Amino acid sequence: MEELDLILETAKEQMQGTVEHLGVAFDKLRAGKATPAMLSSVRVDYYGSLTPLSQVANVTTPDAMTLSIQPWERNLINEIEKAIINGNLGFAPSNNGDSIIISIPPVTEERRKELVKMAKADMENAKVSIRNARQDANKALKALKDVGEDLVKDYETRVQGLTDKFSKKLEEELAKKEAEIMKV
Repeated sequence: MEELDLILETAKEQMQGTVEHLGVAFDKLRAGKATPAMLSSVRVDYYGSLTPLSQVANVTTPDAMTLSIQPWERNLINEIEKAIINGNLGFAPSNNGDSIIISIPPVTEERRKELVKMAKADMENAKVSIRNARQDANKALKALKDVGEDLVKDYETRVQGLTDKFSKKLEEELAKKEAEIMKV
């Protein structure tokens, strides 16, 4: 019985991780409003090691269309600017000597539609991951030897219930992100 519960709990954790991962992927999709998460993939050369931007500077949003980056060490400003440019994020940072300002241009309707397609692709990948977690759980259940067939069927039904629940969560996340992207 413990083994069955462990398999079910593992599947639930994998599915929850998938939903969280989708949220992170959605945060990186720029929908016109500036957020510090837009720079989460930027790594700065900090004394020879690549370090996340958030660990060498303070990233804020003074308004909905601007990102402000205040380095903790003034000598890093050029490295940060270079890392943003090399990050291929489509931003043109401006360096005023003390901080870096990034103006976020308004998103065109065509780009919004492209972002929605990207969000749908991310969601489809997440659904595949949830189905893989279901498949792994069902294989583990069938591999158990000293458990009754009816009990295995009951747990397979529970795994399917988890799959349906988390798939619905993914759909809800996509609907929210799509509304956010298309909002002008």
